Amino acid sequence: MAEWWWSIDRELLGALILLMTCGMVLSFAASPPVAERIGLSPWFFIIRHALFCLLALPVLIGASLMNHRQARVAALVTLVVSLALLWATLRFGTEVKGARRWISFLGQSVQPSEFVKPAFAVLGAWLFSESMVHRNVPGKIIATLIMFSIVGALLLQPDIGQTALVLATWATMLFISGISWWIIFGLAGAAGGLIAGAYLMFPHVSRRIDTFLNPEGGGNTYQIDRALQSLLEGGWFGRGPGESIAKKLIPDAHADYVFSAAAGEFGIIFCMVLVALIAFIVIRAMMGAQRQTSLFARLAASTLAIQFAVQSGINLAVNLNLVPPKGMTLPFVSYGGTSMIAIAFGMGLMLALTRTKPEERMVTGIPTYKSALAPAE
Repeated sequence: MAEWWWSIDRELLGALILLMTCGMVLSFAASPPVAERIGLSPWFFIIRHALFCLLALPVLIGASLMNHRQARVAALVTLVVSLALLWATLRFGTEVKGARRWISFLGQSVQPSEFVKPAFAVLGAWLFSESMVHRNVPGKIIATLIMFSIVGALLLQPDIGQTALVLATWATMLFISGISWWIIFGLAGAAGGLIAGAYLMFPHVSRRIDTFLNPEGGGNTYQIDRALQSLLEGGWFGRGPGESIAKKLIPDAHADYVFSAAAGEFGIIFCMVLVALIAFIVIRAMMGAQRQTSLFARLAASTLAIQFAVQSGINLAVNLNLVPPKGMTLPFVSYGGTSMIAIAFGMGLMLALTRTKPEERMVTGIPTYKSALAPAE
């Protein structure tokens, strides 16, 4: 544990725990009205959110204790299990609003796609790095086939938001590993084609896009209207805990729209601090990744950081009505057990992959046990 403490990025670890604490505080502010509206105890979501945090913290610490080989093995096992559950969800999952995204596992409802994302980021990074070091290893092809397997299951659920995040993860690895601009332009064109295909194939996607582009056209804009109202009524410093009026009317104030609920009670300045904290986590992780001598560690840690940034950015953009609504949680802040634990697993792996090596600590003046016990020359 002492070796872990000296090698871990303590500022990054502290920022992640602080973000989790902010989520717990916002749960007190946003959850009670939602629970009362559906006939539950005002403490229902608060207690469950606290339990999720208590489970997520040891997952975060435990994953950060792994070495690179253990991180790869953990990612492989997690990906195999979660991918199998992802496909099993199509047959045995619970259908909610026309989509099958949840499956009962050991008495608990689990969303396998949440665990697929960090596992694919780490395992895919290893395959990409192997193909870059050993030209005869088809790592990129294998990673691409895994990506298609994940995307195929997600589209059949359907879950367009998670599909976009998995594709962004794969594109990140492809971009960081080095590709030509022609491929980048081709991927951009393919992304446009996928959006057009989703619009034509999935009615709920077309409805959301049509409503987003034409709010006056008769679509259901109740939730986003209340979210924007909450953002505006809070002003710079907010109305105070429990005083926001619009927050009490947002159906998902504790989950996808927790950022809007926070703005109504604590103000825009608090929201800016929250965004700055997320930005610090991403930038700090990217800087730590670039210091790694291992190509796998650099690629995997960078991909996990960008995955965290993209998910946060999508949630914030939905709250600000910059993109059509989609079910995407704000990491460590929104309510959701599967999401909380899966993100903790991914961030723990990111911490493990950005730990400093003994020779790097000697440069910074931090002694190791080996150097302390070695005889003087």
